[in-house]
Amino acid sequence: MEHRTLGRTGREASVVGLGTWQLGADWGDVSRDDARAVLDAAVDSGVTFLDTADVYGDGRSEQAIADFRRARPDLDLTVATKMGRRLDQVPENYVMDNFRAWTDRSRSNLGVDTLDLVQLHCPPSAVVTDDEVYDALDTLVSEGVMSAYGVSVETCDQALAAIARPGVATVQIILNAFRLKPLDEVLPAARAAGVGIIARVPLASGLLSGRYTVETTFAEDDHRSYNRKGEAFDVGETFSGVDYEVGVQAAREFTDLVPQGVSSAQAAVAWVVAQEGVSTVIPGARSPEQARANARAAAVDVRPELLEGVRRIYDTHLREAVHPRW
Repeated sequence: MEHRTLGRTGREASVVGLGTWQLGADWGDVSRDDARAVLDAAVDSGVTFLDTADVYGDGRSEQAIADFRRARPDLDLTVATKMGRRLDQVPENYVMDNFRAWTDRSRSNLGVDTLDLVQLHCPPSAVVTDDEVYDALDTLVSEGVMSAYGVSVETCDQALAAIARPGVATVQIILNAFRLKPLDEVLPAARAAGVGIIARVPLASGLLSGRYTVETTFAEDDHRSYNRKGEAFDVGETFSGVDYEVGVQAAREFTDLVPQGVSSAQAAVAWVVAQEGVSTVIPGARSPEQARANARAAAVDVRPELLEGVRRIYDTHLREAVHPRW
């Protein structure tokens, strides 16, 4: 699989990584054996970048990755975690004492002394522009608690603010065929600054798989049920903030663009990989088959008609509702 430099970390990351929110069992039951099978399939397919967070399953996702690394110590992986969502989302909670507590917990969960990459987990905008926050993160790097840090953001304005900071190695942002705004300024700014872009939610919470209809239902403990209007966290994390019925229609049109022999999900992931400035994209997987299929997307040839079609679908169905918000 192709690898790209992960911004200012200096590390090389597979262009298709693995997002591991679902391995924390926040989307329904996932056993340790199931998590191990997904991780095995992803890594055996060329994936070398894993993204997790301290709140995914209250640490279960990090622990599953630690178990996996202990079982396969020969692997050269980069594991990015995130911190900041264990307390109320107010700027006052983004302070050194909490950073130390959170990173100590993640180091214990992941079984490492030094974390590869720690990202602030979609913090308030005031945090992204706070000098003291970055001073604290720089201190943790100098102490060897982490090798590098980044910021996971909700909005393009937050991304641009983070990119302007000299110590920020990576920015994680939603980027998919239903969320094109980062292409305008964020990706060019990141390229110019040498900041890595970690693209998340590439399938718009599964919409771009083409498998859902307006009649599809989701479990009560699935954010696609309980967060459709942003009840629990930013609504942009669920179906990329797209109205579900509109998204189903747009996904149907996207599927019509997909070449024979390629799934809609693979085409959606490949579209993200094709965007200049993306370091890695992190689709999730709930089964080994999904993990392998996602990895194969790295080799999909993205043709001009797909690129043009995505822009047309966005302008027709989504731009007015999505573009001004994030």
